[in-house]
Amino acid sequence: MIPRHIAFVMDGNGRWAQARGLERAEGYKHGLEALMRVVNRLEQLKVETVSVFAFSTENVARPSEEKAAIFEQVIKFNKTYRGTLRVLYVGDIDSLDEDAAESVEEIERRTATNRGTTLNIALNYGARADIAHAAKLAADVGIFTDEEFENSLAFAGAPPLDALVRTGGEKRLSNFMLYEAAYAELFFLDKLWPDMGADDVDDLMKEYALRVRKFGK
Repeated sequence: MIPRHIAFVMDGNGRWAQARGLERAEGYKHGLEALMRVVNRLEQLKVETVSVFAFSTENVARPSEEKAAIFEQVIKFNKTYRGTLRVLYVGDIDSLDEDAAESVEEIERRTATNRGTTLNIALNYGARADIAHAAKLAADVGIFTDEEFENSLAFAGAPPLDALVRTGGEKRLSNFMLYEAAYAELFFLDKLWPDMGADDVDDLMKEYALRVRKFGK
């Protein structure tokens, strides 16, 4: 059994670099390489949608050099990716600087007709703000149903979330996909994100296949 939609909190990039005597910023370069290993394997397995947490609204408080390193990798990926993924961004993209915002628009346009796995990248995103925004939109139109509400969320249009994985040893969601994760299978890995590869994906798929999903019943 393969999930249609799996999400990742890509934690541990900075710690990975520090453990090797490198600047924290170097971890994000290797984090991008890990992302491609993971997503490429999931695409081989015919997973329909992958969602990843790249930068939260709370991350704006991080040191400027670390934020610059994150967005350097974001822009690099957006400008150079030429594979079969369909890439979409969720979050407050309008608040990004011009280079980052333009690179987001460029990759979404370039991959719009791709038929591979959809990669949702949450950038400048926070789930609580997303829920509040969707609730306001539903209230404004005066139709407060589950369907109306869900159609206003940032991840509207994606399949229901089947599994959510966090690397880095922490056991919390950190304001990522809080509504969507209601019945998702949760996996918390001690491995730091830059160490993730195809074998780890295969191990996750094996464990997922053993889970009995009850959806609250």
